[in-house]
Amino acid sequence: MSFTLATWNINSVRLREALVLKLLAEESPDVLCLQECKSPVDKMPLDAFAEAGYGHVVARGQKGYNGVAILSKIPMAEAGSQDFATLGHARHVAGTLENGVTVHNFYVPAGGDVADRSVNEKFGQKLDYLTDMRDWFRDSRPEKSILVGDLNIAPREDDVWDHKKLLKVVSHTPVEVEHLAETQEAGGWVDVTRRDIPEGRLYSWWSYRAKDWDGADKGRRLDHIWASADIEQAGHSSRILRDARGWEKPSDHAPVFASFDL
Repeated sequence: MSFTLATWNINSVRLREALVLKLLAEESPDVLCLQECKSPVDKMPLDAFAEAGYGHVVARGQKGYNGVAILSKIPMAEAGSQDFATLGHARHVAGTLENGVTVHNFYVPAGGDVADRSVNEKFGQKLDYLTDMRDWFRDSRPEKSILVGDLNIAPREDDVWDHKKLLKVVSHTPVEVEHLAETQEAGGWVDVTRRDIPEGRLYSWWSYRAKDWDGADKGRRLDHIWASADIEQAGHSSRILRDARGWEKPSDHAPVFASFDL
């Protein structure tokens, strides 16, 4: 079975319902993983998504912040969720497709503005969340699995607009990059996006603060698609839909895509 998967931090699924429907209509991914839905599940516009052909859903929601959802054309069974770092946040949900592939959808904490856990509790929570992810994947090494989401870390020098200027900025600090690498290694995950696009600057997020986000192009690659080692060779055709960042009332993230032949 061949299928295309997309991941997108939507920054309020209710506010941007029309943009989700636009993406579904124009790009027609088989599976769409959303983060930062900012809504309880019963308030998400799931009926509209079902009418668009995405009737299979697993989701975790919260009022006003966090929240993750997987929308699928392909039959999908609930595969649980984890509360890493015991934050009580809706930041992870998993679903298993009818071909046996389990999709993990993550929204890793952003970490606040100061890269020092002694003065910034949110930064500590981010590191603890990644540590718990690492330990979980080490204890139950994933097979036939895909991990996607807003991981809130741009790990490579060419995943940010200026490596040296961002070394002390949350999302690109060495300690965060190290934690993410340990999580990836513990699960045997392969970064499908960078395997397909190994060279050059690549971004999936541009700040709302930039008046001309496209011209300034001060982006970061915060959104990721990983595959477990046993199926990573089945992944291909990775891309980032940069144009979506320029849609009317957009999210500050752009959707990331990959296809799999399994």
